[in-house]
Amino acid sequence: MRLICLTFLLFISIMANAQKNFKATQIKFERVEKAYNEKWDTLQKFVKAAGFGNNFSMLISAYKAEGKLEIWLKSNSERQYKLFRTYDFCEHSGTLGPKVIEGDKQTPEGFYYINVFNPMSTFHLSLGVSYPNSVDLARTGKDRKPGGDIYIHGNCVTVGCIPLTDEKIKEVYVLAVEAKNNGQEKIPVNIYPFKMTDGNMKRYILQFPTHATFWKTLQPGYFAFEKNRNSAEIKEVKGKYVVK
Repeated sequence: MRLICLTFLLFISIMANAQKNFKATQIKFERVEKAYNEKWDTLQKFVKAAGFGNNFSMLISAYKAEGKLEIWLKSNSERQYKLFRTYDFCEHSGTLGPKVIEGDKQTPEGFYYINVFNPMSTFHLSLGVSYPNSVDLARTGKDRKPGGDIYIHGNCVTVGCIPLTDEKIKEVYVLAVEAKNNGQEKIPVNIYPFKMTDGNMKRYILQFPTHATFWKTLQPGYFAFEKNRNSAEIKEVKGKYVVK
């Protein structure tokens, strides 16, 4: 039993060190080093002034109709996220409605997380979004390709991703590296068609009635965050999002 406990503690120590080394590994890349040199001193002052301290978690919300990407932060001692920065999309692709199939140029809609940090992206810097999930796969159907390689990135071009200017992706990337380095395993990325108020739902469902059923499964997640300012427990059940 003692050997098992020591092995477990060693594993925890290794994982903690690996997490803390994430920033050190990333900053070896020229673009990341440059982003830190240009952005981190100023960002860090605003982070501390907002009360987040040195250790914070991060959540990203994106709204396609508004063309806005929100960065929410919370200190690891707090329960609620606070809005830290809002960035404009610098280009758009597709229309409102979820991504269905490879090549449709649609930006996904749903609940995801950052799964890739790419410091050598064709689009300057990029953060991968965990599309497709099981809800997306159920929508696409068998024997069809859902597509992939969805990123938040620089360079202001897109065929389904969320593009920012190079200057803005530097800030978002650095903040994400810091959150990851602080121990956050998954940074949530919630992509909505629009601010999902009841008024907006009525407005956009009139324009896009085929998406009404799907959007009604997204709205509870939106409301849960608006109410609690924290990540809701969202399950993927039989091709639908279910908020616990």
